[in-house]
Amino acid sequence: MVLQAIQYEPASASSPPTLRILDQLLLPHRTAYEAIANCEEAHAAIKQMKVRGAPAIAIVAALALAVEIGVAAVTGKLATSPDEVREQISQRLDYLKTSRPTAVNLGDAVGKLKIVAKKAALQSGATAGSVAQAYIVAAERMLVDDVSDNKAIGEHGARWIEENTAAGRQRRGDKTCGLQVLTHCNTGSLATAGYGTALGVIRSLKAADMLTRAYCTETRPYNQGSRLTAYELVHDEVPATLITDSMACALLAREGNRLAAIVVGADRVAANGDTANKIGTYSLAVLARHHGVKFLVAAPRTTIDLTTASGKDIVIEERAPEEVTRIKGPKVTVDGEVQVDEAAQVISIAATGIDVWNPAFDVTPAELIDGVITEVGVVEKTAGKFDFQPIFQHPS
Repeated sequence: MVLQAIQYEPASASSPPTLRILDQLLLPHRTAYEAIANCEEAHAAIKQMKVRGAPAIAIVAALALAVEIGVAAVTGKLATSPDEVREQISQRLDYLKTSRPTAVNLGDAVGKLKIVAKKAALQSGATAGSVAQAYIVAAERMLVDDVSDNKAIGEHGARWIEENTAAGRQRRGDKTCGLQVLTHCNTGSLATAGYGTALGVIRSLKAADMLTRAYCTETRPYNQGSRLTAYELVHDEVPATLITDSMACALLAREGNRLAAIVVGADRVAANGDTANKIGTYSLAVLARHHGVKFLVAAPRTTIDLTTASGKDIVIEERAPEEVTRIKGPKVTVDGEVQVDEAAQVISIAATGIDVWNPAFDVTPAELIDGVITEVGVVEKTAGKFDFQPIFQHPS
């Protein structure tokens, strides 16, 4: 069973909708869900990275407002006119958008949901309740669509790797040949509504009996790879190995053609193909090019921002120095037992007083990317350039 980072229950005849998120700050040692009852709680959860991953951020924000509206409707606190509800939705979406500026999926969701509310308010005979309901239905649809999009991304990516890499072609003809994939950060069920983008490609390769081993990087300083991706790989019983970020070059040199591809996610893909993703992605792309390993970005079309010309226009979030100078986790006994029931310990690992630079993301230039895997297919460069326009003409 695939992990669920987002648990949403639609409204029933007797109760409003409810939303719970898996608190990813507690993983991998504790699995605990936290209720999200309003936009303030969602904003805080996104800002604190209790929920993370571009698709999941957008969905949690959208559903949190759906819950807030649903509760207001049940308790009689909903605005009385359709225009007032539309304006309230617009303002609350703008507030939610400030929680994570780099993730384009959130901005995309905000724009689309504003249009839904506006159209509903302009309908003949519109009421406050009908506008609220139109918003709730659209937000719930995002949750369903994300899962199906992720599975399509996984299938397209797995097929591309099978057909376009030496390891893929060898594995197709001889099941004794190895096919390995390296991924960075977390792009699985914990970062989406389910299945995942880059990790979805790994899941699809495993399902097709193509994958022999997955590698995941630690992903310092927040350790999304060691805490979250490793957690998912173990949960799904995928043959997998954890490495530190600085071991990637040695791994590529050692494995040669057995390592078919590096597959990563994205927080934003610019119109020219430059891609913002978790810090450390750019260095992996450079290593891949040097070693002749395919470098792929797996992302839904909502992550591709045609209004952003290039990576130079992407705002990079900088985070607290303490994420670099400290680590947090449960104590381990001398016998190796993890004390999961005790309070987590915070440990200092750096010299007091040292300056810290802690960008959350970096930008990988388009020229280092071999393909962008979307839910409608893999986009490759033509004459050295990406053209994403055709995939937006593709039916959803």
